[in-house]
Amino acid sequence: MSPETIYAPADYATLSTPAGPFTALVDADGMVLASGWTADPEELRALIHPSIRPAELRARDSLGAVSRAITDYHAGDLTAIDAITVHQVSGPFLTHAWDILRKVPAGDPVTYTDFATISGRPAATRAAANACARNAAALFVPCHRVIRTDGSLGGFRYGLPIKRWLLDHESA
Repeated sequence: MSPETIYAPADYATLSTPAGPFTALVDADGMVLASGWTADPEELRALIHPSIRPAELRARDSLGAVSRAITDYHAGDLTAIDAITVHQVSGPFLTHAWDILRKVPAGDPVTYTDFATISGRPAATRAAANACARNAAALFVPCHRVIRTDGSLGGFRYGLPIKRWLLDHESA
């Protein structure tokens, strides 16, 4: 049996938000495995580490606290996402960097260089950018809060217009 078939099924829900459709996948304990501005749960499932990737996805109308946090965040409660538990798997640096990203406050973006520094590896700007790129749990691990040193947006899996919308939403 491969690792992909060992993990229990995941539930998902897609919500309408001002930034576009947002889908979250959660495990049996309600922990976010993947999330982002897409209506395609399979796109998100592919981002999950193979050791915890669910073999099956089940559509739900609501994911309870996770769905409420998504709605509340987009309605202006920028701290609504903070209490939601995320489950991502990778090596020690990426796991640590994702934990650090969760502490970057809304409305106060950091540069990739600053992110590398607060992640404990000041010379590893590319590794910090890689942590953002490999983050499967967008919004809950707010990689959109990392920008380039020159103030430009850098990259974002769901497109720069959504990243700009999120930064503007958080700075309001």
